[in-house]
Amino acid sequence: MDRRKSLKSIVLGSVAGGLAIHGCRPEPTVPEVGAQEVPMLKWRTPKENEQLAELEAERFLTAHEAETLTVLCDLILPGSEEYKSASDADVVSFIEFMSKDTPGIQTDLRGGVMWLDHRSNLDHGVEFKAATEDRQKAILDTIAYYDPELPGNERPFEVNFFSMVRNLTMTGFYTSKIGIEELGYKGNMPNVWDGVPDDVLEQHGVSYDPEWLAKCVDQGKRNIVAEWDENGNLIT
Repeated sequence: MDRRKSLKSIVLGSVAGGLAIHGCRPEPTVPEVGAQEVPMLKWRTPKENEQLAELEAERFLTAHEAETLTVLCDLILPGSEEYKSASDADVVSFIEFMSKDTPGIQTDLRGGVMWLDHRSNLDHGVEFKAATEDRQKAILDTIAYYDPELPGNERPFEVNFFSMVRNLTMTGFYTSKIGIEELGYKGNMPNVWDGVPDDVLEQHGVSYDPEWLAKCVDQGKRNIVAEWDENGNLIT
């Protein structure tokens, strides 16, 4: 199994288990990224639309943090001629959303970015996002693996941070449109239904009226996509 398939198997299993971790408590900084407008979608309840608007009213990640996480996420899930990268799916926007939907991960995200910059400055004299890819990977090699026998609260903060971002990256990518397309997941697909089987009808001594059957079970219309008007009423 190659690395990409291994990462996919993480998604299809339990991806989000490492979200609720705690690390250092750095002082918060003033967000630098502007808020985004959230469309009011009719398939959400008014309360859901209201909650989403509240989440998007402020930004948690600073511009520098977002840029650093973009680099980190692309190192976790890089693109190639065959596959898209994490940034192609705008995974950092998903992490931004999760940081507000699950505030308990905020200090770990911010502290983790600070740790990456501190380590990169010590080793190479530049921030993490400005280091060469080889040097970035060398730093990540020190935190990308953990002892499964060691409880999460006993692992180094930076190890838990990387595990959390890896989980968020995979979740964000494979729940995006391009990630779902990569998985080949098509959702529930309609099959052909031509009524109750004849043997069951015969067992109960009933049968279809041919005219009714032709009207209600018309296979000529099975590929027609239903359409609704702006008020949610079925058109076709």
